[in-house]
Amino acid sequence: MNNVTLLDGGIGRELKRIGAPFSQPLWSAQALLEAPHYVTQAHENFIQAGAEIITVNSYACVPFHLGESRYRQQGAELAQQAAIIARDAANKAPHPVQVAGSLPPPLGSYRPDLFEQQQALDILTTLFTAQDEYVDLWLAETIASIEEAHAVADVLKDSTKPCYYAFTLSDELAETARLRSGESVSAALDAILSQTDQTKALQIKNADGIFFNCSVPEVMEQAIRDTTRLLEKYERPLNIGAYANSFIPISQGHEANLTTQGSRHLSPEEYLGFAKKWHQLGTNIIGGCCGIEPSHIQALAEWKLTL
Repeated sequence: MNNVTLLDGGIGRELKRIGAPFSQPLWSAQALLEAPHYVTQAHENFIQAGAEIITVNSYACVPFHLGESRYRQQGAELAQQAAIIARDAANKAPHPVQVAGSLPPPLGSYRPDLFEQQQALDILTTLFTAQDEYVDLWLAETIASIEEAHAVADVLKDSTKPCYYAFTLSDELAETARLRSGESVSAALDAILSQTDQTKALQIKNADGIFFNCSVPEVMEQAIRDTTRLLEKYERPLNIGAYANSFIPISQGHEANLTTQGSRHLSPEEYLGFAKKWHQLGTNIIGGCCGIEPSHIQALAEWKLTL
């Protein structure tokens, strides 16, 4: 497989890197509230590096980051503003760029234990409605459990746009790749792809891709191997995507809204080494998550020219 599409990197850490207002708990939403021109700049930085898909900066437009009161008052408006900014940046890009609407974990990243179905559905529906007019495709990000995937599938079930489901993995290396919930990647994909057990199957008929994100790059390989094996089993051709972070491993029970997760130095060359392996295993959409900068995407773009 020679074709590869480049996703952008982590917009939250990029906002922090370029000097945007950035603090917990607001995270990447703070720039939307106080200095939205930085959001435009962050998108432009990734586009100039070679990104062909940019992601709407709506990840933090949830009660988990905004707080309940501000979310009720401004959540939908901020998500729409973020989508408009991304659309405008894509329209002005020197090469074709698609806009991915972001559906983040509605009740907290890496915390499947905090998930509540109805509340999640309400938040995800609000974010979907706010962004839909401006996006080309959907990227459900950092899904930590099969239950979370159920909620996303329900919100996206009638969408006619490409829908990509990105799962976050346990950062522990093992022979079987697992989600943050402890459920195996194989079980999650069985739930998505199975046509036999109607009580357990998510029946995501409009899934165009299975991605893995916001996990250390070392654990992506096994997840990709498990995915390609199951796609062959179900004879279901889907895009496979990977966009890792540069965090140190995240432990179970991590309080993502209380502290800034520690990072490690991961050079563009090191990240490219991981990406080449993912591509060799069948991944055709590659980018970066938290801490992956335009320099990393540029390295991917230069490598893509050699394929």
